[in-house]
Amino acid sequence: MDVVLGVDVGTSSTKGVVVDAAGRVLGEAVRGHVVDRPRPGHVEMDAQVWWDEFVSLAAELLDRDDITVRAVGVSGMGPCTLLVDDAGEPVRPAVLYGVDTRAGEQITRLNGELGADTVFRRCGSALSSQAVGPKLAWIREREPDAWARARRLLMPASWLAHRLTGAYVLDLHSASQCTPLFDIHEQRWIPEWAEHVAPGIELPPLRWPGDEAGRVRTSVAGIPAGTPVIVGTIDAWSEAVSVGGHGVGDLMLMYGTTMFLVNTVDRLVTSPSMWSTVGALPGTRCLAGGMATSGAVTDWLGHLFGDVGPGVLFDEAAASPAGANGLVMLPYFAGERTPVMDPDARGVIAGLTLGHTRGDLMRAALEATAHGVRHNVETMLTAGADIRRIVAVGGGTRGGLWPQIVSDVTGLEQVVARTTIGASYGAAFLAAGLTGRPDITAWNPPESVVRPDPATAAVHGRRFAQYRDLYESTTALTHALAHDQRTGRRTG
Repeated sequence: MDVVLGVDVGTSSTKGVVVDAAGRVLGEAVRGHVVDRPRPGHVEMDAQVWWDEFVSLAAELLDRDDITVRAVGVSGMGPCTLLVDDAGEPVRPAVLYGVDTRAGEQITRLNGELGADTVFRRCGSALSSQAVGPKLAWIREREPDAWARARRLLMPASWLAHRLTGAYVLDLHSASQCTPLFDIHEQRWIPEWAEHVAPGIELPPLRWPGDEAGRVRTSVAGIPAGTPVIVGTIDAWSEAVSVGGHGVGDLMLMYGTTMFLVNTVDRLVTSPSMWSTVGALPGTRCLAGGMATSGAVTDWLGHLFGDVGPGVLFDEAAASPAGANGLVMLPYFAGERTPVMDPDARGVIAGLTLGHTRGDLMRAALEATAHGVRHNVETMLTAGADIRRIVAVGGGTRGGLWPQIVSDVTGLEQVVARTTIGASYGAAFLAAGLTGRPDITAWNPPESVVRPDPATAAVHGRRFAQYRDLYESTTALTHALAHDQRTGRRTG
């Protein structure tokens, strides 16, 4: 039986799936991992872990006599900043996407040197913690020894493709998040800005995520030599593909360690507090947003309560009423990306009494992410987004409570497809395009619709207003605390 392998490197795990020509999942496996946080605001990971987990997953999933892998799909969290030397070996751990907020000084300086308005007009996005360019500048300035050995820029998907095939390529979508190195209008690198920000780095040729990067050089973990490998892309865009949420007017909500939103549009739409990107498929563009934490907060609560299983906490959250018995939370535990764009934002829980339970806290955390989704959606619509259908995907859709809360808070319906595995499945679908013409609607049809409960609208409307007010009223304090955290100060 012919199959495709899809592997996605995520923030908290690497996932793999084997899928047949009809889109049926024949096997799936996961390898959990943790990111490194060497200093406040620094979030990194050893790229060797990505490769080791890929090999381990492939060996497990392809250990069957009745299948032959015909293509390999890859995707991964991003945009990440992985620099390698002449031999293709990393010169330092990869700097992760917008959850890593180290490059604030570089953002300020580059805005002054290049012009903030000019960057926004040419790149479609403002410089922020999500952008690759300032992180390259940070490495060049703070780690000159590593920079002296750096020659090429990779991300999780392109790293796996490189290790498998030797090819040095990057997809156009990932490149469009390398602000200020990429021209969103002409869809090409900006040589003069690249030389200014990252002199000496050879930027990769650009292709579409589903294009062939190359062929496997040497048989590895059950993948024969000569097997084609796609270029791949960032996980959220692969997630959108996995559930057919990449058509014009679609908004994909990715429920994971972070919450991501991708609206596919038929023209360039920009907002200073969102990201304008190239889409996953040729000819598409997107307006996107991402929260710094979502599932990460619920995991944190589980550990805080003594490693309580997520099922227990979700059950207890379901027993707490809408509005979490008078609690409101800001989920900015790692700063916040869109639309706040504030790396110094911090988590806040307001309204606590001795009568509150851990179920109330879990409910408040889920509602906090839902308020964040509403804030992002309203910002997108103000910018001119085209939202006709919302498609939910990711591990957080399981059980239904979290999507229901998001629909209740936003007042919007969400379509849930039959398979919500996410990015690894999307990578498999893109890989299947190398050997055939699969149809994602046939592969993964819609299965259910989550509709808002109008009985909760009033309480959620009040909480959303309080959520917005809470950020404004605590910003000075949380910024001061963030400064103390960065500098190691323990007293005022």
